[in-house]
Amino acid sequence: MQKRIPLKNHLQEIRLVTRRAIVACIIMSILILLLIIRFAYLQVYKQHMFSTLSEKNWLDLVPLEPTRGLIYDRHGKLLAENIPVFSLDIIPNKVPSLTKTMTGLAKIISLSESDIWQFQKQLKQYRRFDEIPLKLRLSDEEVARFAENQHRFPGVLIKARLMRHYPFAENFSHVLGYVGRINIQELTELDSVNYSATQYMGKLGIEKYYENELHGTVGYEEDENDASGRSVRIIKQIKPIPGKNLYLTLDGGLQLAAEQALKGLRGAVIAIQPDTGQVLAMVSEPSYDPNIFVSGISQQQFQALQNLPDKPLYNRAVRGLYPLGSTIKPYFALQALESGIITAEDSIYDPGWFQLENSEHIFYDHPHTGHGTVDLNKAITLSCDTYFYKLASKMGIRRMDAILNAFGFGEVTGIDMEEELPGVLASPEWKQRAKKMPWFPGDTVNAGIGQGFMQATPLQLANAVATLANRGKRYMPTLLLGLDELGRPYAPQPPTPLESVPVHNPQNWNNIIKAMQNVVDSKIGTGFRFGPHDLYTIAGKTGTAQVYSKNYRYGAASQKVQDKLRDHALFVAFAPVDKPKIAIAIVVEHYNTAVIVARQIFDYYLGKPTPMIGITAQATKATINQPRPTA
Repeated sequence: MQKRIPLKNHLQEIRLVTRRAIVACIIMSILILLLIIRFAYLQVYKQHMFSTLSEKNWLDLVPLEPTRGLIYDRHGKLLAENIPVFSLDIIPNKVPSLTKTMTGLAKIISLSESDIWQFQKQLKQYRRFDEIPLKLRLSDEEVARFAENQHRFPGVLIKARLMRHYPFAENFSHVLGYVGRINIQELTELDSVNYSATQYMGKLGIEKYYENELHGTVGYEEDENDASGRSVRIIKQIKPIPGKNLYLTLDGGLQLAAEQALKGLRGAVIAIQPDTGQVLAMVSEPSYDPNIFVSGISQQQFQALQNLPDKPLYNRAVRGLYPLGSTIKPYFALQALESGIITAEDSIYDPGWFQLENSEHIFYDHPHTGHGTVDLNKAITLSCDTYFYKLASKMGIRRMDAILNAFGFGEVTGIDMEEELPGVLASPEWKQRAKKMPWFPGDTVNAGIGQGFMQATPLQLANAVATLANRGKRYMPTLLLGLDELGRPYAPQPPTPLESVPVHNPQNWNNIIKAMQNVVDSKIGTGFRFGPHDLYTIAGKTGTAQVYSKNYRYGAASQKVQDKLRDHALFVAFAPVDKPKIAIAIVVEHYNTAVIVARQIFDYYLGKPTPMIGITAQATKATINQPRPTA
């Protein structure tokens, strides 16, 4: 009998297939749902992050350095400019090996030790994707050689940039200061966004004080790059805002004339416009070339410059502290007249010395033979020490300090330079605090002729004599004439008045100023070396700041070591007497030539016009499309 073959159970197979299909669909649905959730997470929740990363693959946000503002004198003469240069820059994170790259570059580009030192220093300061200059100011030949070999140096590029330049070199250097590379400490203090494209900032003088105005505002551009990182096109650009141009109160011709008059000497000259406080000239000699600091100098080079015996980096005009010498006498005489301690007609007999009661110490006059009968006019004209020894002992240190404080001694003038020192207005409290010693009557007598503890800067001396020329009206000295901002008209700065010197009897001003005229005009006046001056009237006062107690006289020593022991010569003056246009203070270290220096300066400013001294063709180039303010 044939075996029976069972038939398939189609119903069962259908159920089996259906169950498998359902399970598969569920699994696929779960996987699809997970995929959708993942897509949603990446496309929605993480959209900003991945779109930014995607754009960075082909877009580059590049900060644009603003053009630094220019600096002019009051007549529109260019004092600080920006010149175009080509620099060799390195982007560290795009360089496979810095060592090999530097070695290779040295074969086609001349690299000094200073260049390498500056680069390594900045490498620690900036981010690895920043452009760091390796060498500034490439020559045309170096640019051409690198262009031929650029394919060998990924991450190295030539960039056109503007570099600060001072066309007058060492002239104006102590006023302008200089710009230099930003150091690590300064990076932490600056606005990191606004300085993202800037590697230089003002270090001294006007460049530092007006850094915010000169720097400007950074700009940005979006660059589209190819696979090698080279820029293909600019997609978007926000232009930087240039810094403001500064017009200084300086008279360029007067500044150069003053520097020429002081050349070869150590000292300072300050010239001020009495009725505004505007500084017409600020000179400190010897000086230095600020251009050497722009590209950067090594620490060894800086130390060598700093250790020079003549100290060219030292700004004597605002930091030099000198005894006031006899330039202090007109102020004490004014205070004595106002206080009723003396009258202009009162006189004393000068035997050549003065001695306090119950004291063995003798204060000598010069000459030791004395001046005989002396009144106020003669005392100032001849600079009679004995007269002011006695006057000081009558007045007392409190009245003496009061008048000096009224004229601005013992405190900063407020000029727009951060380096200014306040000087010393000595008092019993000051001596106890500084010297841990009591104040003696002899200290007061010494102070009466400007010796002892009192010290002032040449700027304070000039500001005080400008106040005297104004008969008590005081103004804060300033170097800023006005700002020139892009798109805005030139705006001159108004004078800043200060509290006037209180004098109740106007005749007292006349008595002091008349005596100061005699200092220069009289044959027996201490300023007789000024010589005849028919073109203008002048009032002045000489002074001697003692350096060494044995008082080496000017012609007595010939050796250099003895030169440093000679007294400093001071001279303060203003002219014309009736309507003063200029007041000056001069300090010449170790040589009695302050009056001669003053003569050259006054002759330039008030005499016959002469060409500006030492101007180069580069410095006299025209300043196109720049507003020219009137003086």
